[in-house]
Amino acid sequence: MKQIRTSHPIGDPSVTGIQTISAFVLLSLLPSGVLTEAKPSSQSATGNTVPLQLDRLDPAIDAIVPKDAKLERVATGFTWVEGPVWMPGGYLFFAEITSNSIRKLTPSGDVSIFLQPSGYQGTTPYPHKEPGTNGMTLDRRGRLTIAGHAQRDVFRIESLVPGAPHTILADTYQGKRLNSPNDLVYKSDGSLYFTDPPYGLPEQPNKAYPQEQAFSGVYRIPNALSQKPGAAPAREKLQLLVSDLPKPNGIAFSPDEKFLYVSNSGPKKLWMRYTVKPDGTLTDAKVFYDASADQRPGVPDGMKVDRQGNIYSSGPGGIWIISPAGKPLAVLHTPLNASNVAWAGADRKTLYITATDSIYRIHLNIPGA
Repeated sequence: MKQIRTSHPIGDPSVTGIQTISAFVLLSLLPSGVLTEAKPSSQSATGNTVPLQLDRLDPAIDAIVPKDAKLERVATGFTWVEGPVWMPGGYLFFAEITSNSIRKLTPSGDVSIFLQPSGYQGTTPYPHKEPGTNGMTLDRRGRLTIAGHAQRDVFRIESLVPGAPHTILADTYQGKRLNSPNDLVYKSDGSLYFTDPPYGLPEQPNKAYPQEQAFSGVYRIPNALSQKPGAAPAREKLQLLVSDLPKPNGIAFSPDEKFLYVSNSGPKKLWMRYTVKPDGTLTDAKVFYDASADQRPGVPDGMKVDRQGNIYSSGPGGIWIISPAGKPLAVLHTPLNASNVAWAGADRKTLYITATDSIYRIHLNIPGA
């Protein structure tokens, strides 16, 4: 039995019970084609279904993960996938960042391109390996809201009709360009929260990221839901909430919206928890869980919560499930580095996982929030 110990200010400081993981053979094909609407794609279902391997860290996980749970690879052949979001039409959108595209995945595994280019719009090659968009979410009117990443903004697509207008919700703070918005989440009052690390900025060998901001922030856009289509962003109203995390990444609310969770990808591998004040700002910052001692591949990244308040996030070794009290319940193994997750299906008990070059799914017992 192998044991991992991590610093854990909120809950139990140790996790045990590591199981082994089966080997997988994965493709590594570079997507091709430049389209602006959905067309057939060569990336499709592989039929790969294997027993789920996991680190069972607490007996409470048995109420969440079925004993016979399977990890199904639904699609493969990409390079770096991110930002999954389940759409009302019964399909998944996800970002293929390296090919600068947003793609559509049906439950049967058929993949097509919804939007390309999705992020960087220039005519010369982007000087970075990640020219596309990143995290995505829906507002309560069903409009797709996107972290622009290489485009260095947050924007909303007003409809899913090809050529529909895009509305920029945020692009600067105090007159300086944002870094590269990474992930985002709406609060029920219509405000939008997003993280802004530098991961999508142009590469500069042996130099720091070319940031205009002196920090990597977590921001709030008040009344983002009510911004009129095509209107300029209310730049003077953008609120900086957090500026002391080196690499803020994934972001999610607790079901009752009393807490906001933010993952920090490095150098420390942290999940932070903030208390949400009545005016929407944050206070009482706490390290929810520190996984820095875990040297397996992967970092805290995209996350979601279920209806009981458990957090599901990418991290070292796969997808971490952490209780609302900050106690790790399990790590669901993924073959390669996981980046994000999304709830899906009519009962919201299917968890889709983006992991390097593939899309996976697992059927669980508790529905997503």
